[in-house]
Amino acid sequence: MPALVNYSGDDEIYSGGSFYANSSDLGRLYSIGSLVDVYSPACKRARISAPFLFGSSGFEQNKRPSIEVLPDECLFEIFRRVPEGKERSSCACVSKKWLMLLSSIRRNEFCNSSAAAEKKETVAPVRNDVEMVSCEENREVESDGYLTRSLEGKKATDMRLAAIAVGTSSRGGLGKLFIRGSNSVRGVTNLGLSTIARGCPSLRALSLWNVPFVGDEGLFEIAKECHLLEKLDLTNCPSISNKGLIAVAENCPNLSSLNIESCSKIGNEGLQTIGKLCPKLQSISIKDCPLVGDHGVSSLLSSASSALTRVKLQALNITDFSLAVIGHYGKAVTNLALSGLQHVSEKGFWVMGNAKGLQKLMSLTITSCRGITDVSLEAIAKGSMNLKQMCLRKCCFVSDNGLVAFAKAAGSLESLQLEECNRVSQSGIVGALSNCGAKLKALSLVKCMGIKDMAFRMSASSPCSSLRYLSIRNCPGFGSASMAMIGKLCPQLQHVDLSGLCGITDAGLLPLLESCEAGLVKVNLSGCLSLTDEVVSALARLHGGTLELLNLDGCRKITDASLLAITENCLFLSDLDVSKCAVTDSGITILSSTEQLNLQVLSLSGCSEVSNKILPCLKKMGRTLVGLNLQNCSSISSSTVELLVESLWRCDILS
Repeated sequence: MPALVNYSGDDEIYSGGSFYANSSDLGRLYSIGSLVDVYSPACKRARISAPFLFGSSGFEQNKRPSIEVLPDECLFEIFRRVPEGKERSSCACVSKKWLMLLSSIRRNEFCNSSAAAEKKETVAPVRNDVEMVSCEENREVESDGYLTRSLEGKKATDMRLAAIAVGTSSRGGLGKLFIRGSNSVRGVTNLGLSTIARGCPSLRALSLWNVPFVGDEGLFEIAKECHLLEKLDLTNCPSISNKGLIAVAENCPNLSSLNIESCSKIGNEGLQTIGKLCPKLQSISIKDCPLVGDHGVSSLLSSASSALTRVKLQALNITDFSLAVIGHYGKAVTNLALSGLQHVSEKGFWVMGNAKGLQKLMSLTITSCRGITDVSLEAIAKGSMNLKQMCLRKCCFVSDNGLVAFAKAAGSLESLQLEECNRVSQSGIVGALSNCGAKLKALSLVKCMGIKDMAFRMSASSPCSSLRYLSIRNCPGFGSASMAMIGKLCPQLQHVDLSGLCGITDAGLLPLLESCEAGLVKVNLSGCLSLTDEVVSALARLHGGTLELLNLDGCRKITDASLLAITENCLFLSDLDVSKCAVTDSGITILSSTEQLNLQVLSLSGCSEVSNKILPCLKKMGRTLVGLNLQNCSSISSSTVELLVESLWRCDILS
């Protein structure tokens, strides 16, 4: 034993095995370890790599100590000292427990962002070939919030949010987070949102859709940690109330955009606080929130009037009072959308217009509001002198008189859209075009059933020479007589969309084509079942030098003769749709015969007369094609499509 106690070792470290020649001697040594204190110098110890098993009271190599036996407090202290980047992400991949522990650590709790670490970084010796960056600079780069992440449906879980919180911290910082829906079993909860708050203080935009398990607690954490938040979107979040919204208002002074939809617990108190504490608020959208009333809307608009430019109110229990506040305090509002306000009467809209506060209003959209009548519409036009875009949808009390009066008063109007305004007739359209001034550029009519095709004797009406875009869609009463009249009133049209007008014939469309002096650029005639090759030939002859897009989808009377006229005249045509037309292989052959035509998009969907014989023609056209639609072409086989896919490798082929 004295020899063992006084043993000081040699200068070599043995790799594996023992410094005893006989392993049984080593076993006997360990067997007395519990009875005798043995001294052995720590600097010269044997390395044992073999899987030895000793006596019952001895050491078992198989039972290795694990870090998992440490309490969470110890792991927390270890993890907060792990460097950012791959090391921290690698630790998060070990287990769910480690991931959740890492995601629970705030950015300012990591040691490498503390003052001590910063001081150590500064005084450490630096070699000439190493470039050191201070901790403060690292924080600035990582907190810029360059990254965007989106979780949808089953992928939206707390675990994925924790992974995002850990993974994005060293890759530019998370700037935008969108959560669409939630896993029905392991959905997003307050815990998941808390991990984002702690790990992503750079968050600037947060969107929550259909997350029933996220409540005020989660929003509290976001407000507490993410002071840079600028955009907040809450849609169908039944567990979030005024308390969560107030927390955001108190801690996120940079909030500039707020969207609230179908949140049954958010009401006037939350909106009132937002208006008082968010001076940078520029955009507000509120839809279908039953607790929101006049008090909340009026307080919000009157408090945030200096910066608020975009306002959207839909399906709310507000009255004339709120619209009066908008008209008086909305001096900075440029975009206003009002929809489904059933408790607002004609008086509310009239007061909003006559308050003269909407001087900067440029775009106004009104949908399904019974209070919008001829009288209130004229008042809005007079009170909004800079109004450029007007959209009226399902406004059943607007008639021809109101439309004409509006056109006369709105001197800056550039775009007018009417959808399902069934009291507007042919007379109202003609009157509006004749009195709209010299700035109207676009007119759109959609599903206006009050327009009837009848001979209309025009007085000495001034033409609307400024109109460039005309869209008349799905208005069954709009026929040839109405079209001929529009052609005389609008000689400078360049874009025409007449889709779904079954009553249009060649005789009605030809006068419009002949009246367009500027040259048509885009023409959509899809669903005009009565048109024939005569119209297409006239269109190609008169406007072939400017035509770039032609849509003839569903025009069953269009044949190869139209393709011949297009080939000969339309040198700049890039997009052609002849789906469900009576074209054949001969027409496609003609189309591919010219070198001057450079089609980029060609649609032959539903052309039953087109067969495999057009394969060489399509290959020839493939030098310029980037899109080809061969869906529902029953005479084209799958093998032909496969050959086309191989040949036209840069063309997107639908089959």
